[in-house]
Amino acid sequence: MEPAHVRAEPLTVEDYRATPEGTRYQLVEGDLYLMSPAPNRFHQIIVLNIAEMLRGFLRNFPIGEVYISPIDVFLDDNNVVQPDVAFVSNARLPILKDDGIHGAPDLVVEVLSPSTAALEKTKLRVYARHGVKEHWLVDPTLRQIHVYEFAKHPTKAVRLIDEDESFTSECLPGLTIQAADFFRR
Repeated sequence: MEPAHVRAEPLTVEDYRATPEGTRYQLVEGDLYLMSPAPNRFHQIIVLNIAEMLRGFLRNFPIGEVYISPIDVFLDDNNVVQPDVAFVSNARLPILKDDGIHGAPDLVVEVLSPSTAALEKTKLRVYARHGVKEHWLVDPTLRQIHVYEFAKHPTKAVRLIDEDESFTSECLPGLTIQAADFFRR
């Protein structure tokens, strides 16, 4: 006799909100992922470099707002993520609420770490399905940036930027980004 297969229902935002305070999770496609231990110091340096660059640009060109993790991004009832950096354009500011971002940011940035690398592939699909326009996946080991523009291709990077290169973003018109600035210690 074959064993019965039990299908567990996906967890929801309600389940996510019931997690213990002080413990960081993400809800991805109905599954909870514990977000600890904390990222290493170089990861944090990269996140701060990116956030500072974006904030400096937005001071001069106020076209939206930038946030760093932890901030909840509620994409639907089964997906609550915490990207390292999120940019929301002025046109989409109504998705900002006191408890986080309710909808897809224009741009999300994830910095790879050994403990989350596999999850990032799943989150890529989630971001593409929910309307994120652009995603930067930063690899601290190879010092590369994989740029995804989901309108151009839903699953593959449209550009691979090495540390010695620069690039622009459709989400941030007028900004030329020096990749080396991401990795500056």
